[in-house]
Amino acid sequence: MVSETKAKITYMELLKEDLVVIRIVPETGMPQYKTGQFLTIGLPIPSEHKIVRRAYSIASHPENRDYFEFVIRWVRKPLPGRVTTELFYASVGDEVYLGSPTGQELLIEDKLPNGQPDTRRIVCVGGGTGIAPFVAFAKHLHDTGDKRQVIVLHGASYVDELSYKRLFTDLENESNERGRDQWDFYYRAAISRPKEFFNRSWNGHVGRVESFFKPNKQGVSPLEELVGEEITPQNTRVYICGYQGTIDGVIEHLKHKGFVTKDNKHPDGTYEVKYESYG
Repeated sequence: MVSETKAKITYMELLKEDLVVIRIVPETGMPQYKTGQFLTIGLPIPSEHKIVRRAYSIASHPENRDYFEFVIRWVRKPLPGRVTTELFYASVGDEVYLGSPTGQELLIEDKLPNGQPDTRRIVCVGGGTGIAPFVAFAKHLHDTGDKRQVIVLHGASYVDELSYKRLFTDLENESNERGRDQWDFYYRAAISRPKEFFNRSWNGHVGRVESFFKPNKQGVSPLEELVGEEITPQNTRVYICGYQGTIDGVIEHLKHKGFVTKDNKHPDGTYEVKYESYG
C-alpha cells in the first residue's frame, strides 16, 4: 500500500512555458527528511480514473519547515508526462498527494570510514532540472555553517533554464563578502547552445556541464582552474543528478583521476562519486 498524505499547492512560478517552481505543503505538517532525497507527487488523471504518481527531487532543504519546493520541466516529446502535464495546468490551492521522502543515492557524506569528519570539497553537477537536489545542498550546507568548499555546476540549453541562478550567485557573493574561511561557495553554469539567438548575451562557459571536467591541452580542467589545484579523490567528492548521458560524461573524465562510483568501489567499500539519473 502506498503511504502518502494530502497536500496543497501554495506557490507556482512559471519560469518559462515548460519550466516551473512549485511549493507544496502537506496538510499534516512537514515530515522529517534528508537533504538530497525525493518524493512522489500524485494527481488524479481524469482519462485514467485513477491517481498517477511521479518522483521529483526535493529542492528545499530540511531546515525549511514551511514547504517542499520542486523545479519541474514539462517534457512533451515523444509523449507528455501525465503527472507533469496535470501539474502545469494546476493552480495555487489545488490538492495533490505526496509520498514519503526517500532516496539514499544523493545523501551528503559527512564522515570518513574511520569516523573522522570528511572535509573534502563538495562538487555538485546538475543537468537541467537535475539541479534541484543541489539547491537543497547549497541551502543546507549554508544554514548549518558547513566549512567545506561547495561548488555547484549547472548545465542548460538556454539561459532562462538556469532556474536558481540568482540564489546561487547571491550565495557566491556572500562567500566573497564573509570570507571563504566562513562560507566557501562557487557557482558556475554552462550553456550548451551558445549560438542560439536567445543565448546571445551569454558570456560564461559553453558546452555541456560535464565539460567543466574536460582537461585542456595542459591537462587542466575548467574546474581545476577554478579551485587552483588538481581534483583528486583525496580532496573532492562529486554528486551528479541529471540524464544518464551527463552522469556518464562526468564519470568518464573522473575515472582517469582514480574516482570510482558505487558500481566499482575501492577495496574498502568507499567511493567518491554519487549520482542519481532521471532518464
